[in-house]
Amino acid sequence: MSTPLGVAVIGSGRAGMIHAKSFARMVDDARLVALADPDPGNLSQAAQELRVERTYADHTQLLEDPAVDAVVIVTPTRFHRQIVLDAAHAGKHVFCEKPMAMTAEECADMVRATQQAGVALQIGYMRRFDASFQRAKEMIDAGAIGEVVRVSSRTHGPSIPQPWMYDLTASNGPLAEVSSHDIDTLRWLSGTEVAEVHAVAGNYRSAEAREQWPDFYDTVLMTSRMANGTIGCVEGAQGVRYGYDARVEVLGTDGQIDVGDLKANRVVLHQREGRSEADFVPSWRNLFHDAYIAEDRDFVEAIRSGTEPRVTGVDGLRAVEIVDAGNESIRTGQVVTLEPIEL
Repeated sequence: MSTPLGVAVIGSGRAGMIHAKSFARMVDDARLVALADPDPGNLSQAAQELRVERTYADHTQLLEDPAVDAVVIVTPTRFHRQIVLDAAHAGKHVFCEKPMAMTAEECADMVRATQQAGVALQIGYMRRFDASFQRAKEMIDAGAIGEVVRVSSRTHGPSIPQPWMYDLTASNGPLAEVSSHDIDTLRWLSGTEVAEVHAVAGNYRSAEAREQWPDFYDTVLMTSRMANGTIGCVEGAQGVRYGYDARVEVLGTDGQIDVGDLKANRVVLHQREGRSEADFVPSWRNLFHDAYIAEDRDFVEAIRSGTEPRVTGVDGLRAVEIVDAGNESIRTGQVVTLEPIEL
């Protein structure tokens, strides 16, 4: 039997713990060997829960650990580029959560660094590993609805934005933090690239941000035209409170595919007073639990087989280019044409 792949997680917040638990318990041929986080409280709590002995406040020290073969980067986006470059230099394979980086240029640096180092780079778009999304992709590719005419993807998040998100120079806004999954879904299901976008947005729920951060938006609608003429639509919102709402419609010349359901189950209560009730999905962590495990397993398989991950650094780069174009459209009110970076 081969030696299990030593995986370390950099960042022990909500998403970091999802990956850490996955590699600690659910991924064959891999084991969680180390954690890094500059917050001593988070690091201590995570290490205790996961029974990990190797802990580091500085990711550069973790990268010197010979037990670490690969890293999962789950830090604020503004730190992604440097950590990926450091990991590539150290010869570690890389899984980087979305959004890939703050700018397309940073993404290009990351792709080039990992290519030159000969290490894997996978980006965390877990919807590609969800069974329902995969089934939709299979049906589209089989021609079940003819030619794809329009892809519409929605993500409404229930939680109130964190204060650091109000500064678009630090977060790139909900297009990056919330809707980048929808942007990746748009590219993936249509099978082509975005050519131009137009976006409108507003702040309707985050009154505390309006004075200091007048450009912050919690709701956005972005339409796009793809290179092959397909129409794309991305609808995003934060702080909706009613539940986690992730749905996709793919309209074709011969039919339509619907993916996702706001209801947590198919049980609906109908009462004689004329009211109906159903339980809603509370969080992305509930809806995509199995998809996170599947993408972590796929990362290990790509490393073991020497094949390219299913979600590449180029996929992450293209999504950030679209985020940048969407934010420019929000600022200017104009249609923005994409100018992809060539690698």
